[in-house]
Amino acid sequence: MSLALEDRLAITELISLHGHLVDDGDLDRFEELFIADVVYDLTDFGQEPLCGVAAIREAAWALGGANPVAHHVTNVVITASADGQVQVRSKGLGIKADGSCGSVSYDDTVVRTSDGWRISHRKLSPRRTPLGGGDKGRLTRNIPTCPSR
Repeated sequence: MSLALEDRLAITELISLHGHLVDDGDLDRFEELFIADVVYDLTDFGQEPLCGVAAIREAAWALGGANPVAHHVTNVVITASADGQVQVRSKGLGIKADGSCGSVSYDDTVVRTSDGWRISHRKLSPRRTPLGGGDKGRLTRNIPTCPSR
């Protein structure tokens, strides 16, 4: 499936809108982001997936002051599939009130609804290990050098 430029822009804005709504405390607008029965997968953080918009909203309110004060999204990559779903991978940076910063990867499934594009599944994965893994050998191996010119 090929996506029109207008769809790509709408999807990118959808992904970007999340940070604005959360940072502004506009959690009552989550229906602009997610389908009603969205799955918000936090298993990589040791938590059960949240099911539904209300559960995501309640979890954000419950986190309270531990929420980042700023959510930033970058590196948005959109891939359409033949079944009409769209996979979106992006990076998120969260800035806490104390100035510390954390990084996540967002893996989203996005679907077209009568109200526009919405996230039907979101998986958050923390980014804590450089170069995508924990294999220290890859970081310390001998790297060939180029011959002299």
